[in-house]
Amino acid sequence: MSDWFHCGRTLNQIKLKMFCFPYAGGTASVFSKWADLLPLTVQLISVELPGRGPRLKEPPYLKMSSLVDDLAGEIRPLLDKPFVFFGHSMGAIIAFELARLLRLRRGREPEALFVSGRRAPQIPNNEPVTYDLPTGEFIEELSKLDGTPREVLEHKELMEMMIPLLRADFQLIQTYNFAHDAPLRYPVTAYGGIQDQYITRDMILPWREQTSSRFALHMLPGDHFFIRSSQTQLLRILAHELREIIACPSLNNA
Repeated sequence: MSDWFHCGRTLNQIKLKMFCFPYAGGTASVFSKWADLLPLTVQLISVELPGRGPRLKEPPYLKMSSLVDDLAGEIRPLLDKPFVFFGHSMGAIIAFELARLLRLRRGREPEALFVSGRRAPQIPNNEPVTYDLPTGEFIEELSKLDGTPREVLEHKELMEMMIPLLRADFQLIQTYNFAHDAPLRYPVTAYGGIQDQYITRDMILPWREQTSSRFALHMLPGDHFFIRSSQTQLLRILAHELREIIACPSLNNA
């Protein structure tokens, strides 16, 4: 098994694979308990990017196109069953760009794309670049996102280990350039945090322009990291949507 993926249950009744892509600084463990609240016929596969977790000694990617290009090769052996992508924040763009590259390179497409906590890719990011700020200012920016516990931010040794990865991930997403292409042909579902001050509903809604199929938007209680605070509610909605995909006649005839 590739170092890129942490695979959940591999029972014979698996009908659908769900690949999950983490946010900046996140590891595959972010999704470790999700499988317990999803249908038994769904295999959850968490993506472990270089520079974190068991891949801590590997250099993280700084360029989105390079990351997605390598991911497309690594994921190919696992696309033996119908699949969907889920990504939060940075992970949403990784999932989106990987889906587009697979369409171009291999003619393979997910059954659906689930994007969370991320502005639509065609919406310009007018926020100032932060990945190259001095350390103190960079940590202050991290604290505003509420994604890193205060006790971690104040732990000097721990932050010295984490900052290089966080800078790399921020560079990856802050230097991302969207290129227009044909809309996706399958459903896109977007999720957002009602109290998210950085990614608002108006920024998420234009994801509907990225599909010629069905689009849905769910706003859940919480800030940018509502996938933690509203995890049960999120997974309840997601499980329902996955069951609909599994029940689709075209999936069962594949």
